[in-house]
Amino acid sequence: MIPKVFVSYSHDSQSHKKWVLDLATRLRNTGVDAVIDQWELKPGDDLPNFMEQNLATCDFVLMVCTAKYVEKANAGLGGVGYEKMIITSDLIKRIDTNKVIPLIRQEGTRVVPTFLKTKLFIDFSKSDDFEFSFDELIRTLHNAPLYKKPEVGNNPFESVENVPLEKTGDAFRELMIIVVDDFESGENYSDYKSVLQRINISRVMLDMLIDEAKEKGLITQDSVGDLRLAKKGKFYAIEQKLVNA
Repeated sequence: MIPKVFVSYSHDSQSHKKWVLDLATRLRNTGVDAVIDQWELKPGDDLPNFMEQNLATCDFVLMVCTAKYVEKANAGLGGVGYEKMIITSDLIKRIDTNKVIPLIRQEGTRVVPTFLKTKLFIDFSKSDDFEFSFDELIRTLHNAPLYKKPEVGNNPFESVENVPLEKTGDAFRELMIIVVDDFESGENYSDYKSVLQRINISRVMLDMLIDEAKEKGLITQDSVGDLRLAKKGKFYAIEQKLVNA
């Protein structure tokens, strides 16, 4: 999915307009549908309508917060021309504010419009740090964080008997995988000799694992040693993700 981004900024100077244009161009070159007035509008177009339509359809709003931008936003200034590009509180109420990302572009200050003071921002004030800031921005827009939250591990103080023995690569799990795979393939049982050949452990250890699985009620074993998946073993297969539920 290509994220659509509306870039809101004030026309402080030609150099600032060029900076915003370069930012939007780079966003588009990195898989983001960036929208700015410099591409979309021509003399005679309706500025408020352009702004409101894009606010309603975009996935994110990037607010380039220069000192002048913040001053206009806080004052709620409207009127004519490019000053109408300032997003005021009334417009913000019409969209999901969670998608508004302030971009700081100031010297010596880090201020944002009053109604966005609780939001985290990305700092583009220092030219030397542009690449780091842009990487953070593009990862946010593509939902591709640099660090991913790890899974919660086992409680190290939990009683051993309450901790599942089945971990990736252990022999007990390998035994159950074989029995479940045979069942899934349409076999009514797992041949003991075949299991012994397919699992890389001694026969003594295999017999001990089979006894454990039988005690848990996961499998049954007939008089010739062949293994069958029990009803409880089917639940085990689902819980341990040995099969697609």
